[in-house]
Amino acid sequence: MSEETRFTRRGFIGAMAAAGTVALACSKTKKPEGLPPMLETAPDGPVLKAGLVGCGGRGTGAAVNFLEAGPSLAVTALGDVFADRLNSARAKIEEKSGKTIADEHCFVGFDAFEKVIGSGVDVVILATPPHFRPEHFAAAVNARKHVFMEKPVCVDPVGARSIMESAERAEAFGLSVVTGTQRRHERSYVETYKQIAGGAIGDIVSAACYWNGGQLWYELRKPGWTEMEWMIRDWVNWCWLSGDHIVEQHVHNIDVINWFTGAHPVKALGFGSRQRRVTGDQYDFFSVDFVLDDGRHFHSMCRQINGCTNSVSEFVQGTRGSSDCHSTIYKRDGSAAWKFTPRTRLNDEGEEVSGEKSPYVQEHTDLVTAIRTGVPINEAKNTAISTLAAVMGRISAYTGREVTWEEMMNSDLRLGPASYRLGSVNMPAVVPIPGSE
Repeated sequence: MSEETRFTRRGFIGAMAAAGTVALACSKTKKPEGLPPMLETAPDGPVLKAGLVGCGGRGTGAAVNFLEAGPSLAVTALGDVFADRLNSARAKIEEKSGKTIADEHCFVGFDAFEKVIGSGVDVVILATPPHFRPEHFAAAVNARKHVFMEKPVCVDPVGARSIMESAERAEAFGLSVVTGTQRRHERSYVETYKQIAGGAIGDIVSAACYWNGGQLWYELRKPGWTEMEWMIRDWVNWCWLSGDHIVEQHVHNIDVINWFTGAHPVKALGFGSRQRRVTGDQYDFFSVDFVLDDGRHFHSMCRQINGCTNSVSEFVQGTRGSSDCHSTIYKRDGSAAWKFTPRTRLNDEGEEVSGEKSPYVQEHTDLVTAIRTGVPINEAKNTAISTLAAVMGRISAYTGREVTWEEMMNSDLRLGPASYRLGSVNMPAVVPIPGSE
């Protein structure tokens, strides 16, 4: 059995490697800083050309969202491992934009990301399975391209440190990077964050976050598919490709708690198991107790099982009240002290409506605004930290052991094969059993 799938604590945490550490100040309140301008539409300017790497549903959606962010925007290059995915995205993007993407700017294969980056684009949209994100991000930054990349930004400690290093280079180059954590671009969250940072609930003393939902999609292996092709088409169910759903999906909620507390966990103790999953090697649920460096705890819970009570939410408890992080500040007696009120705005048809702009579009509007105003935004480091916290929780559940931030920042654990080809992967579906050595 390969090192990547060996069934021991070493196999899931990795050996200690020489590496630097990254930390955020851990304070009980955090003053508002680095908030996006959240304009209704990005300012005009010379045409910004974007290239999409990863033409699945989220990648296609991100490319369309980019086109909706403001004037003079174009998607001019596409790349994917599979031609059918590229062709599907191409048709939808061309329909939205009314412009044809040239055949010579459509690339298929594991090296497609290099060709998209080298095709003359200004912005690279990275939306492949998260395993590939660190390599693709490093290549885009080294080529001096602005980046939109979907969360999570990695699946393992080695990938997280790579993202952090690339983030520092991007900052030195004056590049803008937005990372798909759309709650940070959702007006209700931003305004609630401002209230809490201003002391509306006092000092935050504990928190909780949830992504409890139904079963996600899966792909059964079809005749003619190699092992690699099947895994990539079924990527959301394989840990080496997605990081498991605590990383791939629940990172959104963990990131909100990191954002609102101005800190990140330094320890995790969790559990989980596999109950219903049809393919892959992942768990169906996780429950993790995270500890910040000043001793505060926050609880993380996520599940992907049909027929259960669902909740996708966050909660922070303060010394003077509490909040759902999304729209409401509560007094200590549970009554509402403040509620977010959506604006009245004009929709795309020029009609006056009540409601906020989609955060999936707003994050691209903020990216384009940063590029055109010359005031860079760079979310990569914060999202790498939130992703690594989720990885820490996953590893604790897989092993049954408490896992520390120091271990993660000094681990040589890298998931996945050493090279990529559409053939055998030699990575059997081994489901972790806690307590196994």
